[in-house]
Amino acid sequence: MEYTRLGTTGTKVSKLCFGTWRFGKRTDGVVETDREAAHDLLDACWERGINFIDTANVYGDPSGTSESYIGEWLEDYDRDDFVIASKVYFPVDDGPNDSGLGRKHIRGQIDATLDRLGTDYLDVYYIHRWDEETPIEETLRTLTELVEDGKVNHLGASMMATWKLATALWESDVNGLERFEVTQPRFNAAYRDDAPYRQTPNYPVHVGHYLDFCAEHGLAVCPYSPLEGGFLTGKYERDDEAPSGSRGDLESWIDQFGDREWAVLDAIRHVANAIDATPAQVSLAWMLHGDTPTTTAPIIGARTPEQLDDSAGAVDLTLNDDHVERITAAY
Repeated sequence: MEYTRLGTTGTKVSKLCFGTWRFGKRTDGVVETDREAAHDLLDACWERGINFIDTANVYGDPSGTSESYIGEWLEDYDRDDFVIASKVYFPVDDGPNDSGLGRKHIRGQIDATLDRLGTDYLDVYYIHRWDEETPIEETLRTLTELVEDGKVNHLGASMMATWKLATALWESDVNGLERFEVTQPRFNAAYRDDAPYRQTPNYPVHVGHYLDFCAEHGLAVCPYSPLEGGFLTGKYERDDEAPSGSRGDLESWIDQFGDREWAVLDAIRHVANAIDATPAQVSLAWMLHGDTPTTTAPIIGARTPEQLDDSAGAVDLTLNDDHVERITAAY
């Protein structure tokens, strides 16, 4: 595994981040990744040198299950060997202060998160979304206090409009507050440049502009859905019925992909065949190609250690300029 600095901070992370949103998640009454499977996957991360682990206070059923699985696993390891990120914003109950980015909710949730993880600090604490009802200055002051208290090392922002990220950085600058150092947009070879966030129409983000802004301001970029929900693994065809138990079971999931996305997948398959790699590895290697002012540490998911092995192989894969251009041009 290779390691890189997290943006302009002094923290070093593996070039792949492991996402745990499936830990404890129930689909049709069935747990997608139970405690034993979660611990096996975390063991596999450790064995492959992946030290960057991403979770959130609402992952799992009930909320917090993912954090609990990680905390139980960490009991057998040295906490300081890992860079652990979690998030806050979404409702954890139905009370008036059980969601959002107000001081009361953030302070309550950081303590609950740390308790479930069995640690006294987070390496990265993300706001999971922008809170339209809470002044960003209140949110940033509260988060700055968490850094000053030693509960959080760095702040992060999950997806939001570029102008909102700019507003937050400005507030941090003029008020002497901690700033966001890490961002988490949706980005991959088939979702970039002029693509808006399809699933969040209230956030008219254009990915290319967003990434340019992050590079200009030295923000680390840790994209989620780097394989576009499994589409870029190459396991689907245009006329396929989605396999049972897959992301494709979602209604009309495969219908969202048009000629542009299929052209990208065709290019990825071509490169994969040429260099004896898998489409997933090529997709991730495309994201890791080249030197930029920021970190790109894609957040990968896996159901099995074998899937994790496949993704981890991307770090050792070298794409030449022609390979990269073929995939880029296909979009």
